[in-house]
Amino acid sequence: MAKEKKTQETDLASPQDARAGAIRSDVRIASFDWVESLIIAIIVVGVVFTFVFRIVTVSGTSMVPNLQNNDRIIVSSWFYQPKQGDVVVLKKTVGLNEPIVKRVIATEGQTVYLDYDHGEVYVDGKKLDETEYLGEMKTYRPQTSEILIAMPEGGVTVPEGHIFVLGDNREVSLDSRYEKVGMVDTRYILGKAQLKLFPFNRFGVIQSYDLEAAA
Repeated sequence: MAKEKKTQETDLASPQDARAGAIRSDVRIASFDWVESLIIAIIVVGVVFTFVFRIVTVSGTSMVPNLQNNDRIIVSSWFYQPKQGDVVVLKKTVGLNEPIVKRVIATEGQTVYLDYDHGEVYVDGKKLDETEYLGEMKTYRPQTSEILIAMPEGGVTVPEGHIFVLGDNREVSLDSRYEKVGMVDTRYILGKAQLKLFPFNRFGVIQSYDLEAAA
C-alpha cells in the first residue's frame, strides 16, 4: 500500500513538473529569440551605416560658416550622383589621403572660370550667385605657397567622371583650385552630407542649392 501511495503522489506531481518545464523552455526560447533579434538588428545597423549612411566628423574651417570644426554630420552614399550645390565628403583626392568636405560647383562637361580680379565664379559662362551660402564672401586668388591649377581666360572643363569643388570658406579652403585636389574623381566621393547631427544646438539639414537656377 505504501508503495502504491508513493506512486500516486508522484503521478499527481507530474503535471506541475511538466508545466514548470514548459515555462523554462518558453523562457529559453524567448531569450534565444531576443538574442537573435538583437544580433540581426546590429547587423542591419552595421550594413546601413556602412553602405547607406555614415557619421563623419568635420575637420577644419574650410566650410565655415555652414559647417564648423568638429561638427558631426550624416553622409548618404546610396546611389548618390553628385549635383551642383551639394555638400559632399571626399575620401581622398589626387594629392590628399584624408577625407575633406566641400561643395560641388560643377560636374562633368561643365566649364569653370574663376575671376580672381573680381572674386566671381562662372560656370558655362554664367556668374554664380553664391550669396545664399557665402554671404558677402568672394573668391579671390588665395594667398598661399601651394600650387594652383592653371585658370585660362576660357576656364577649365571638368573631365568625364569628375567634379569641381570649392569650400565655403574660400580664404582658407584647400579645394579644386589647388593641384593637390584638382578635378576630383567621382569614385572618391564618400557621399552627400545630409544632416548636422552634433552639437545638438546646430542640428539641422545641410542645404543644397540649385546653382544653375541661381546663375
